Amino acid sequence: MLSRQFVRENPETVREALDNKGVEVDLDRILDVDEEWRDLKAEGDDLRHERNEVSSKIGRLKQEGREEEAEDAIERSSELKERIEEVEERADELEAELEERLLELPQIPHESVPIGADESENVERRRELFDDRRDLPEEVVPHYDLGEELDILDFERGAKVSGGGFYFAKGDGARLEHALVQFMLDVHREQDYVDVFPPIPVNSASMRGTGQFPKFTEDAYRLGGSNEEAYDDDDLWLLPTAEVPVTNMYRDEILLSEDLPLKHQAYSPNFRREAGEHGTETRGIVRVHQFNKVEMVNFVEPDESYERFEGLVEEAEEVLRRLELPYRILEMCTGDLGFTQAKKYDLEVWAPGDDMEDGPAVGGRWLEVSSVSNFEDFQARRAGIQYRPEKHESAEYVHTLNGSGLAVPRIVVAILEYYQNEDGTVDVPEALQPYMGGQEVIEGGEKVGESALGAQD
Repeated sequence: MLSRQFVRENPETVREALDNKGVEVDLDRILDVDEEWRDLKAEGDDLRHERNEVSSKIGRLKQEGREEEAEDAIERSSELKERIEEVEERADELEAELEERLLELPQIPHESVPIGADESENVERRRELFDDRRDLPEEVVPHYDLGEELDILDFERGAKVSGGGFYFAKGDGARLEHALVQFMLDVHREQDYVDVFPPIPVNSASMRGTGQFPKFTEDAYRLGGSNEEAYDDDDLWLLPTAEVPVTNMYRDEILLSEDLPLKHQAYSPNFRREAGEHGTETRGIVRVHQFNKVEMVNFVEPDESYERFEGLVEEAEEVLRRLELPYRILEMCTGDLGFTQAKKYDLEVWAPGDDMEDGPAVGGRWLEVSSVSNFEDFQARRAGIQYRPEKHESAEYVHTLNGSGLAVPRIVVAILEYYQNEDGTVDVPEALQPYMGGQEVIEGGEKVGESALGAQD
């Protein structure tokens, strides 16, 4: 979150950020509440000072036999006590309102972020491996059709068991997902990441700490209860990303300078209700309610965060390079920058199976597989994560960064479409073959049940 001092001293900067990010917040109300709160705090200090002086006089007046003056002082002390209680009660109300309203303010974009209204104004920084594409079949079969033909993806049974937006990965499909997770974890271990296996349920304090709440409550899956009860003390939510538990590991803690940078990676399943909101992505596994992902989370000193940001981009890229999948890097403009982010790059992999309006000239489409973000101290303020530069110095807020390394289902999509052969089989990328027992080709499995007979007819 933004500090109240920053908002108070830089209202026009905040207002510009709201405009550039397309966020509507009543900033004037925040400033008014802050001003009234500060006035009441000052009044309360003056009242307490006066009451202390009056109280110290009462005993002396009585001792000197000045009973009438002593009674007046007692009456004044009682009046001051009553007014102090009124001031403190109102100040507490304003404090609570101010804290809630500050949570609605988005992060200020970094000065280098391009100004733009929406995703159409994002800036493509570069493409990699796109000029050396492998020979593809004349007609590339979309992953959802190919996955069902090979019987490695089962959407109908997934919907039967859990509803729309869920699927079964079967046989080589399941093996491919497992292989990708282990491969990604190994790559990032080489990059000095420490493994974390986080809890899957997280509490509301954790969701607020990383910025999912209160803005995105409706997107989350709650355990036991309705979304209207989001702030009960004992509520739990299925994590939307491992960013939430891993960042909140250090909530309300003070780290030491020698602890930094901290680099953690975590595999987790992830759960999001927002899946399927884009009609063009409801088929297949591009946008689903549950998906696997490896997440990288970094905690760094402020003056190192943008150098670390570039390093994090390279660390996510390494997975795509080793899989030899064509990809590009986009820089998000202000209008497509997330609520919590000061700067963000998206890594998008090329999936040639679907023709989309925004796809490359040769067909296919770009799928986001990683968002690499620098939150500066925005999350750290919300979660209370600090570090002490030197043991004798005051604690400061760390900077947090994260990036997916990578989102597994969309990599499966890219592999099924980019590595497919004319005969309907799929080559296993060379880097993944050791993780699949040396298997070089996915040929699919035999369907089971009476429904398989109908498919054969």
